[in-house]
Amino acid sequence: MDVQALINEQVTGNPVVLYMKGSPQFPQCGFSARAVQILNACGVNKFFSVNVLENPEIRAGIKDYANWPTIPQLFVNGEFVGGSDIMTEMYQEGELQKLLEGLADAA
Repeated sequence: MDVQALINEQVTGNPVVLYMKGSPQFPQCGFSARAVQILNACGVNKFFSVNVLENPEIRAGIKDYANWPTIPQLFVNGEFVGGSDIMTEMYQEGELQKLLEGLADAA
């Protein structure tokens, strides 16, 4: 399976997907840690995560897939939401909570 097909399968096959550096338990960068904290604050404690540090093809491929240059990247119901700055802004405005409503244990 080529990397774009794999990414598409992950994004469309899981309600909440976070491409990040490290894991939710052990984030490897501050932006990934913030993204996990925001999801947890929204009540989403279980979600599908992909550690891009373990797979250089996915690390490069996700940037092309979303046309977004940085990691982490959040997808909800197959749609690209954004990186940690966008997540922070949406969380502060209450938009992310609405988007994630009903997906608390999505993975």
